[in-house]
Amino acid sequence: MDQAQATEPGTQPETQYSVSPGFADWCADQHICVAITSYQSGRFYLLGRNSETGGLMVNERVYQKAMGLATPRPGTILLATLFQITRFENVLHPGEVADTVFDGLFVPRVLHTTGELDVHDVGMLDDGRIVFANTSYNCLATVSDRHSFAPYWRPRFVSDLVQEDRCHLNGLAMGEAGTPEAGRVRYVTACSRSDTIDGWRDRRQDGGVVIDVDSGAVVCSGLSMPHSPRLHDGRLYVLNSGTGELGWVDIDAPADQAFQPIKFLPGFARGLSFHGHHAVIGLSKPRHERFEGLALDRRLQEADSDAWCGVQVVDLRTGKVDHWFRIDGAVTELYDTAVVGGTSCAMSLGFTAPDIVHLITVDRALS
Repeated sequence: MDQAQATEPGTQPETQYSVSPGFADWCADQHICVAITSYQSGRFYLLGRNSETGGLMVNERVYQKAMGLATPRPGTILLATLFQITRFENVLHPGEVADTVFDGLFVPRVLHTTGELDVHDVGMLDDGRIVFANTSYNCLATVSDRHSFAPYWRPRFVSDLVQEDRCHLNGLAMGEAGTPEAGRVRYVTACSRSDTIDGWRDRRQDGGVVIDVDSGAVVCSGLSMPHSPRLHDGRLYVLNSGTGELGWVDIDAPADQAFQPIKFLPGFARGLSFHGHHAVIGLSKPRHERFEGLALDRRLQEADSDAWCGVQVVDLRTGKVDHWFRIDGAVTELYDTAVVGGTSCAMSLGFTAPDIVHLITVDRALS
């Protein structure tokens, strides 16, 4: 395995990576990379195949509290961090490479300073505005040229726009590309319907909901800390994190019967993206106290399994894990995953590396 790490000078992360034999080849064959974030360790990873060695390339950058990811259009990555949302652009043309092996070079080009809003999922509206789950204020919000955010939508059960994490609204599902719903937020997840500060913590076991943004109706209830609602091939998927399950939502069924489990995963499942018939799912080790005491603990015991930190790639047709990437050591929690198309070995630039100061690219369309 090849590691292209870029951490602050004098630091060396105490992490060990392991990977399934076919992961790197899958990235190469599909011409994709897998992006993942770890807010606990402040890491933004791009996983791909090193064309020189044939092994998995792990490109790593430091971004404080790296959270939500999105790839709203080819060559663009959105990344939410502690108090900012960054838009990366791939500056390489087809056939170009950086540092002899990277066929994708993602440079932070636009930076929105939001302040500490506990931003979770991010997306892009059809007018180009960035929309995000503003968890501190229990709402969806967009970036603002002047202010920290502009309110966009909030659940009916939240009575005020106030900085109190009441329901832990965390996930958003954008409409699928190529459909009339593209560029719109269709669904959100929240850990409860609480309307008092920190009330969601008392509803971790079964208070979670999926909400239709257009109607405001709860389309799925009885979930345990749900995350990462996503639309793919006409179906609404969600991670029932407190039970460690990937599933889909039958929006025609009663809300308390709508969740249809597909696969149990050995960890706190959070971070969901798709490529074809594969789901790319992030897993975390249960954090002390906040994630403990959930059904996931019992299910891990029944499966005689320890919790993972890493990524599992699940075939939606069979439920089988075809590929995986595992992290052991200091990094124990992930937040999001994204599939990055058009590159099978990508790197990003961070603000602490000297490369970003000296890299100059020119938009030839303007010359």
